[in-house]
Amino acid sequence: MTIHPTAIVSRQAKLADSVKVGPYAIIGDNVSIGRETEIGPFCNICGHTAIGGDCKIFTGAVIGSAPQDLKYRDEASFLEIGDNNIIREYCTFNPGTGDGGKTVVGNNNLFMAYSHIAHDCYVGNGCIIANNGTLAGHVQIEDKAVVGGLVAIHQFVRLGTLSIVGGCSKVVQDIPPYSTCDGHPARVYGLNITGLRRAGLAREAIVKLGAAFKILFNSGLSVKHALEEAQSQIDSREVQNLVEFMKNSQRGVCRGLR
Repeated sequence: MTIHPTAIVSRQAKLADSVKVGPYAIIGDNVSIGRETEIGPFCNICGHTAIGGDCKIFTGAVIGSAPQDLKYRDEASFLEIGDNNIIREYCTFNPGTGDGGKTVVGNNNLFMAYSHIAHDCYVGNGCIIANNGTLAGHVQIEDKAVVGGLVAIHQFVRLGTLSIVGGCSKVVQDIPPYSTCDGHPARVYGLNITGLRRAGLAREAIVKLGAAFKILFNSGLSVKHALEEAQSQIDSREVQNLVEFMKNSQRGVCRGLR
């Protein structure tokens, strides 16, 4: 364990032997940090926060501070961060709100400078949140989704797996899996073909998703009838995932441009 002399680390905190803590960082009582994780200068790690191994947290990040929620009454709530995450300068992560509430971040994510993860959010694995990306409370982001810079995401919105949201977008409804979305409010422009190829999806799977997107977002059918038609016409695991995501939407799903 390497702790800079100017850092303040609570005796009650649980740090693995290989953790590095930089100058003027503060580590609170109820914090645990896994192996090989590096805490940069002037970071504040507080609250009931558990950070996994091989994470890199850069200058000035505030991880685990009280939720920005008027309902919060200083009850015990939690923040869990997995392994191999990169959290760049001045990011802010909040725990859940309500007794036992929890914010969960998976593994292998990149959070660029000034991004914000609010209370009760869930972020999966392999996601990217670009600079100043802002998640309101209870947002759910599925695996390998990408959020562009300066994007604002409304509370309770979901982002589907392998979706991408263009910079400066306003997201007030669910973002479908595998989609490229952009705008004020965000709209579906089509498939995230680059992301699908990088993820190793077979050409046949991408073609089937393209056919489903035409039915769901460009056919002019109602959502109910478009879902029924896509599900009945196209036999594909990815299409089934897309249909189920849309069926389970509470806030509604971003629609196509047409």
